[in-house]
Amino acid sequence: MGLEEKLPSGLALTTVEKLAGYMRKSSMWPATFGLACCAIEMMAVGTPHYDLARFGMERFAATPRQADLMIVAGRVSNKMAPVVRQVYDQMANPKWVISMGVCASSGGMFNNYAIVQGVDHIIPVDIYLPGCPPRPEMLLNSIITLHEQIQSTPLGVNREAAARAAEAAALTAVPTELQAPTHDHEALLGRNLLA
Repeated sequence: MGLEEKLPSGLALTTVEKLAGYMRKSSMWPATFGLACCAIEMMAVGTPHYDLARFGMERFAATPRQADLMIVAGRVSNKMAPVVRQVYDQMANPKWVISMGVCASSGGMFNNYAIVQGVDHIIPVDIYLPGCPPRPEMLLNSIITLHEQIQSTPLGVNREAAARAAEAAALTAVPTELQAPTHDHEALLGRNLLA
C-alpha cells in the first residue's frame, strides 16, 4: 500500500526541488540590457504578438537588484565590459545569463580591439543564442530551454561555486586571435578552388 492511497484524493505529490524549480522558472524578471541591434528583437518579445507575459516575465527590471535574468543583447565593447560586470554583480541570486546574438557570444564580425570577443570572458553564461540578429522566436526558445534547466536544478547545489568555476574557466580561455590556426590558408592561395 503506497502513500498515495492513504492521502485524500486531489492532493498532488511532488518534491520540494520540483516545486522550488517551478517557482523559480515562473517568476523570472529580466534586466533591461540592450547594447545593440539585438535589443530590438529582445523588445519585440515583450509585445503582444510574442507575449512574454505568458511566462511571467513581462516586467523588464530597470534595476539589477530586482532582476535575476540578464539577456546580453548585442556587442559588448571593452568600455562597457565593467558596467556589464557591475550589473551582473548587483543582480539577485540565483541569477542567469542569456548571451543573445553572435556579437555577444563571440564578438561576431567585430574582431578588433574595441569589442569583447564573447561576454563569457566577463560573466558566466547559461544559454548562447546564435544569430545576427536572432529572431524573437529564437529568444523565446532559449528562454524555454533555460526554464527547463532551472526546473531540473536540484536544491543544495552550490550554484555560486559552479558560477565561479565557469567564470574562472572563461577567464583562462585563450582568445581567438591567439588560438592555433585550423586551416592552412597560405597553401590555398595559389590554388584554383573552383577547378
